Amino acid sequence: MHPVSKLVPWICVLSICGALGGCGTLAVSDQDEFNDPYEPFNRKVFAFNQALDRSVIKPVATAYRDALPQFARDRIRAVLDNLREPLIFVNNVLQLRMDAASATFGRFVINSIAGLGGMFDVASEDGLPRQTGDFGQTLYRWGAADGPYLVLPFFGPSNVRDAVGLGVDLVSSPVSYALPSDDRVIYGVTSGIVDGVDKRERSIEALDVLEQSALDFYVHLRSVWRQYRAGILSQARKDGKEEELVDPDRPAR
Repeated sequence: MHPVSKLVPWICVLSICGALGGCGTLAVSDQDEFNDPYEPFNRKVFAFNQALDRSVIKPVATAYRDALPQFARDRIRAVLDNLREPLIFVNNVLQLRMDAASATFGRFVINSIAGLGGMFDVASEDGLPRQTGDFGQTLYRWGAADGPYLVLPFFGPSNVRDAVGLGVDLVSSPVSYALPSDDRVIYGVTSGIVDGVDKRERSIEALDVLEQSALDFYVHLRSVWRQYRAGILSQARKDGKEEELVDPDRPAR
């Protein structure tokens, strides 16, 4: 990966932190009930993300749904999930979740071979469900506090700890380092765009319902994200006890 491209996620995180640091008049106590001391700033970013979603992302996701049948979209999702398994494995090891690391390693080998490059999730049928594992979760396992709630451009709901974790994850995929250096940026950008479009396609109806039913979509989405994230973090308990191996992202349909 080109040295400059490695810095992009960190520049984004530092820019956000710098902007927040300059918003002293907006801040309230970090002990605020929702730990959202920068809500005015976050709402501006949220409005930007919403405008971008309405004008670009959702139309592209809708076109993607119309262009490809469900079977093809499911194969794309499975391949993207399989390519993420090495990064999940690394974080499982860093969290000392050896049962999860073993399951993740087995999933990657089985699905890459028997699943035809990850197009089919054979491992789940063999009793190895997909595990959680990202660097924000790892920082949580190591004792890092959440920090204030943040809405990141493009990426959406987060907090300070998870924003740093996202930056690390974006530049540390073992799969990208297996590629020639000239192809790493292309792989990262392409896989990121396809992953984002596919996830947006899968959430069209759910987000529409959330927005239509909420008096304040910003507040509602903040609450939903926190509940979802709490479930992810529970897989990396700081007391060292392994959680039951379950797949948190298995689609309901």
